[in-house]
Amino acid sequence: MSGRRVSSVIAFDFGTSRIGVASGQTLTASATPLPSIRHGRRRPDWQAIEQLLRRWQPEILLVGLPLNMDGTENDICCLARGFADELAKRFDRPVEMVDERLSTREAHERKDHLKGGDIDSLSAQVIAETWFGCA
Repeated sequence: MSGRRVSSVIAFDFGTSRIGVASGQTLTASATPLPSIRHGRRRPDWQAIEQLLRRWQPEILLVGLPLNMDGTENDICCLARGFADELAKRFDRPVEMVDERLSTREAHERKDHLKGGDIDSLSAQVIAETWFGCA
């Protein structure tokens, strides 16, 4: 975490139909999946995101950056960056992009182990844990 004095975060796994969400805190470097948010008609449900941020009061927002395995960007990276920029503008909080390569694979493994769960929000949990440095 490179000296950051942050106690709570919200992580997002951006998708074009659903956005996975997880809340986390640095004291235990852990995160918990929350219900995913719909992303319909070419825009996120900003009202649901606002309610989420009011409830959890995160100090920083994390957005997964879905890089290709070789580290190059793809079309979804541009959309995820746009989502991150809009989060920062709308909610006046710092936003950091987090390399999310293999987060979906890890989420599928957790889902199998837990016998269910929202795959998008499990991916957001992995994104938060990656940022904490413990994934």
